[in-house]
Amino acid sequence: MALRHAVLAALLDGESSGYELAKAFDVGVANFWHALPQQLYLELTKLEKDGLIQGRAVIQETRPTKRLFSVTDAGLDELERFAQSSAKPTFIRDDLLVKVQAVDSVSANAVIEQLEERALIAAAKIDIFERILNRHRGDIDEQEFLTSADRIGPYLTCQRGLRFEQETADWCTQTAQILRERCGIGADT
Repeated sequence: MALRHAVLAALLDGESSGYELAKAFDVGVANFWHALPQQLYLELTKLEKDGLIQGRAVIQETRPTKRLFSVTDAGLDELERFAQSSAKPTFIRDDLLVKVQAVDSVSANAVIEQLEERALIAAAKIDIFERILNRHRGDIDEQEFLTSADRIGPYLTCQRGLRFEQETADWCTQTAQILRERCGIGADT
């Protein structure tokens, strides 16, 4: 997958400025694709040049003119081609796992601290994902939402992000506890 496909998919929610798109990437898209704002702006320029999105200027009285982008028919065709292509299996590439792999030969304290920090970060993301899912659903129960909502793609990817962060928090907490016990380190050390 290329950044272009993630941007096109994010724009399916409707017209967005580069700033709004960067915010969407921070919250919803970040669970499956990371991009810096500069990368997004560069990609928007490329996509517009390639005719996959169109931009329009919106004049604002007290602020600079902003550009809003939307997917074109060519962009939808590109997403269709992408959806038809085989998805490559994912893999984990995480420096924390390398540290855990080496924990028998290095100081466990630093690794334990990083595991606990990662668990806290995951817990914060869990909270964000749960709020996003609730906002998508509104007052509708999940099963009804999944069978009747106009768009469920963002909801389903958010569910995946939630499950990933829940598993990460659980694994980090459990691994830190195992290392503390093996090394005879108290929880307040």
